[in-house]
Amino acid sequence: QVQLVESGGGLVQPGGSLRLSCAASGSIFSIYAMGWYRQAPGKQRELVARIIFVGGNTNYADSVKGRFTISRDNAKNTVYLQMSSLKPEDTAKYYCNADLRGRALMTRDDYWGQGTQVTVSS
Repeated sequence: QVQLVESGGGLVQPGGSLRLSCAASGSIFSIYAMGWYRQAPGKQRELVARIIFVGGNTNYADSVKGRFTISRDNAKNTVYLQMSSLKPEDTAKYYCNADLRGRALMTRDDYWGQGTQVTVSS
């Protein structure tokens, strides 16, 4: 069993900053990549940022480039999303995703967290 536990969401004013964290735990053999997706009401879930655990390659949605930074701590199986210069349009529920191989079945699968709400409003 694999669990993803997110933290760090909340209410922030436009121009402010927040840091999201997501820790993967459980029966994990190896992690290929972790990332953050978001879904606003009435919209489809979209990729925000993703990082490859070996090598650290990253990719970002165009809308967050230069404002958000994704990083990881391999030893802690944790990914972070530092969000700066937040805008009202960043308001959404943010979901952590992990592309990993579990020890139980040794298969590579996607896992999702429960989501954490980020609201940018004055």
